[in-house]
Amino acid sequence: MEFAGIGYSEEQIQLLDVASEFCRDKSPIAKVRALLESETGFDAEVWKEIVELGWPAIAIPEAQRGVGLSLAEVVPVVEQMGRNLLASPFVSTIVTQQALLAGATAEQQGEWLPRLAAGEIGTLALGEAHGDWDLANVTALATRAEGTIRLSGTKHFVLWADSAALVVVSVQLDGKPALVLVEKSAIPAEALRRETIVDESKRSFALSLDGISVSENAVLDASRTSAALAQIELAANLLQSAEMCGGSQAVIDYTLDYLRTRKQFGKLIGEYQALKHPMVDAYVGYEKARTHLYSAAHSISDQGRGEVAVRMAKAAADGAYSFAADRAIQFHGGFGFTHDCDAGLHRRAAIFHASQYGDAAWHRKKLADLLLV
Repeated sequence: MEFAGIGYSEEQIQLLDVASEFCRDKSPIAKVRALLESETGFDAEVWKEIVELGWPAIAIPEAQRGVGLSLAEVVPVVEQMGRNLLASPFVSTIVTQQALLAGATAEQQGEWLPRLAAGEIGTLALGEAHGDWDLANVTALATRAEGTIRLSGTKHFVLWADSAALVVVSVQLDGKPALVLVEKSAIPAEALRRETIVDESKRSFALSLDGISVSENAVLDASRTSAALAQIELAANLLQSAEMCGGSQAVIDYTLDYLRTRKQFGKLIGEYQALKHPMVDAYVGYEKARTHLYSAAHSISDQGRGEVAVRMAKAAADGAYSFAADRAIQFHGGFGFTHDCDAGLHRRAAIFHASQYGDAAWHRKKLADLLLV
């Protein structure tokens, strides 16, 4: 099985340059920490600037007022966001767009894609209490009643739900998985409950669907539900891999700076082999993960090999980020276990990413099923 190389397109190079400078300037570590305590978790003014740059429109067709590029061009932007721990609803909005592109009717796409391209926020309500990463395992219900669809059940890990104009919700309808569009106006304030998650740079909510009703027109194309769920999983894992690769680079740089300046027993601790070797392992892991990332970015739309490439990218990125962040904490000694050490922010981010849409072990199992058939 052949995969795309790691070469960058001209658009990716341009976006990488702009995103690198923008994310570094707009998300210094002091601001990252300040936003941990904020209500929304992200800077609304920075979000406006992201919209003005046209980033939410990158992967939307020109016919829907988008730029007309693909997820491959979104990857370098998300990578730099992960590198600088820039908190925003960007990824959830992009994955929402992918759900619409893969499974919505022409009318639904015509209504929502231009709005999301223009900066309205989207998110997905897919997670449930059972914690299964199989998106088709849905227990939330939708029933038809007098021309409407009545929803019931509870969704978890609904990121940025309090800021979202649109939520794509998975339910069981007529005995099969279905996706429905729920607008902000249909969600009462009491339906959202803030969840405590390991990554404090994100805002996650439990969403009670009880009492929420939508029109029949809010149901995505039933014949494309499976394709939409598959595209959601691929897009989410690709962009999570990008965030994790960016985070890996940041935490490696952070640790190297410490090893080059911290002295113990009269010498720089970076001179000790016990610290040198793990840092080499961390860097090799990061470079391997980034290679898989950009290969997956270029292969994602290819039938069959796209899924394999994305699952390899997520497995590699999970391992690289977790290892680099863990070594960073260990090498900083007692300080590494305090809230003031930046390595801890990255370790918590790595744990959260692994909990969403599958960790490395789960993706390896899926890869075995794909490769050995």
